[in-house]
Amino acid sequence: MTSVGSPVGSFQDAHLPYRSNSNDMGAGVSGATATGGKLWLPIWSGEIIHAYDEYNQFEGLVNFKTISSGTEILFPKTGTVSLKPEWEAGEELVGGQASTSDTFKISLDERPMAAHFEIDKIDEMLSQWEFRGELARQAAMTLANTRDKQIFSTLITASATIALANDPAPVSGLASIMYNGGDRTDDAAVSRFTDLGNTGSSDVQRSDAALGLMRNIEEYIVFLQESNIPYRNLYCAVSPQAFMDVRALGVARQGTDLTDGGNQLMFNGSAVGGFATGLGGPYTNAYGNLQDTLEYMGCKIIKSNHILQTDLSGGNTLGASRYNLDFAAGGIKGCMWTPEAVAAIRLQGLKVDSLRDIRRNTDFTVASMMGGTGVVRPECAAMLTSVDIGNTSFNTRDELATALDLHGAWGSSSGYGPHTSIA
Repeated sequence: MTSVGSPVGSFQDAHLPYRSNSNDMGAGVSGATATGGKLWLPIWSGEIIHAYDEYNQFEGLVNFKTISSGTEILFPKTGTVSLKPEWEAGEELVGGQASTSDTFKISLDERPMAAHFEIDKIDEMLSQWEFRGELARQAAMTLANTRDKQIFSTLITASATIALANDPAPVSGLASIMYNGGDRTDDAAVSRFTDLGNTGSSDVQRSDAALGLMRNIEEYIVFLQESNIPYRNLYCAVSPQAFMDVRALGVARQGTDLTDGGNQLMFNGSAVGGFATGLGGPYTNAYGNLQDTLEYMGCKIIKSNHILQTDLSGGNTLGASRYNLDFAAGGIKGCMWTPEAVAAIRLQGLKVDSLRDIRRNTDFTVASMMGGTGVVRPECAAMLTSVDIGNTSFNTRDELATALDLHGAWGSSSGYGPHTSIA
């Protein structure tokens, strides 16, 4: 890039978009002065936020709100209206306790999360969209992936919570609501979800696990209905391999599968053999994007790379200690939930800073944001686990909470945060 009176290849302020006669960020561009503003920083912030919203998966699937200031938000929860079956003359009604209400406070995490990088050619980031766009994509993906894992961790916390302290509308029978691929009458059997998305299992075992997942979706829907829990959306998150096992149900894997004209394909999106399936799309469609979904009985099955399955307890991989659970001990295979299960908040805006390090001859850039999560309705979340929940040592949510090290993660053996407790 050249200009009149300047050597070939030298940069000047006039050459750089998003910057007007400014060297505030210390890029060392020839002819720059120390006046003006860092216009490129807010523009680059916008590019990161746009990419963040594109890559983030779970925030839009829970009760998500953005706050412009402050550190917390209150979510109200009410009980049920009291009933007097026979109201006698002269009898005074006092309202009863069933109609009480409470508010659950969801706070921002104490510290922000940050994506950072160091670069020695700041002018390329400012002037070349291909270069700046890729950095914005990577920074946003780093933030979005971490935020997804935090929300998934909170969904697992909700799935292992029996009741919230002072909950005005507790749900009975919640303690045993978790699923391992069997039905509610054969939980003593070995968990079918050991094979869910497990490439080391046989085709038959993985198909059985996928069918067990669909049966558990039905059972959880029944639980929600019997508990008078209305909902508009129901989600089920599993690994990409488990997702494809569900989508491939009925696909022939060997010659004997083609007997009598072959199997009925469940998710081929068409009517075959007189059966109207239509659960998915044509098998010419790869469903190769993480945003692709399947629908089964009103439940949206999604795939995610953030189905946490390792022991993160005792570390700070995901930020605050309450996110870092022992996911390996819980045999996590996925989760079912409605958006009301978890509340997620984010402080509006994204903070971006850039600093010139003259000792290293590089520019260091940090993009950070504040977020927070909390459990609001534990009855609206249910875990998919490969652990044998028919075993007497692992058949309640409380025992699952112990395996996940939830008590230690929240810093107390009496609850899961300031507004929750073990029933």
